[in-house]
Amino acid sequence: MATPLSAAAFIGALRAEGVRVVEVGSWRTHNRNSKGAWGPVHGVMIHHTVTSGTAATVRLCKDGHAALPGPLCHGVIAKDGTVHLVGYGRANHAGLGDDDVLQAVTAERTLPADRQANTDGNRHFYGFECENLGDGKDPWPAAQLEAIERVSVAICRAHKWSARSVIGHLEWQPGKVDPRGFTMASMRDRVADRLAAAKPKPPAKPPAAKPVCEPYPGASFFMNGTRPALGKSSPIFTAMGTRLVAVGCGRYKVGPGPKLGQADVDSYQAWQRKCGYTGASATWPPGKTTWDKLQVPNV
Repeated sequence: MATPLSAAAFIGALRAEGVRVVEVGSWRTHNRNSKGAWGPVHGVMIHHTVTSGTAATVRLCKDGHAALPGPLCHGVIAKDGTVHLVGYGRANHAGLGDDDVLQAVTAERTLPADRQANTDGNRHFYGFECENLGDGKDPWPAAQLEAIERVSVAICRAHKWSARSVIGHLEWQPGKVDPRGFTMASMRDRVADRLAAAKPKPPAKPPAAKPVCEPYPGASFFMNGTRPALGKSSPIFTAMGTRLVAVGCGRYKVGPGPKLGQADVDSYQAWQRKCGYTGASATWPPGKTTWDKLQVPNV
């Protein structure tokens, strides 16, 4: 049992499940709500149309006929698997059916035989008409069967229902045979399999690009208390020394290398002076401004 989805949530659920949707006219507000309540909803009902030709079928399901005004369903599932939305709200599709069946659908248990016609199904079911002659000979293309599966799964996911909430008209109203040409048991198996499968995960975000230059590690990285951290080892020092040589400030006899030495300190202070700093501002440790300007390669 559930409150019906909003029209926006309904079409969103279909699209999220990969259903190809065509919106027909003002389908969101085309309904028979003036004749009775829409909801609470308990399940999804599948029909066949006993028609051929998608355009004519969609038109009939949208407008209905003199004896039965439209909409005659919420969506028409065409042979090619496209779902044409023709109405939303109460629709003339289910008619009177068996209250024992409704109770079974609500409880998501095995369906009993449909022996009575005493309960309003138009109020309680989403309805999909499938383009088919219903003679047992008209084929059901794979794309159409997949669309039936997908629309059923979309609604079941949205309401957290199981496959037992999907029934055929023949299981609801005595004397009905639709859908004819496949079994609802086989369709419920398909729905159950799709529901059990993990929903596709969105693609993982690519890892952040590694910065081209080594971020400033902070003044404390270069110090041991109040003194330069001479003897500390890091590949950053090698990269720093290589850049100091490249900008003409190298004061090395050997190196540069990964172990911080006095030549590194002297070379960096030469770089600080080259950047225009003097006095205490041109002494170790490196500051962020001169570090960023040196463009030490990321290690």
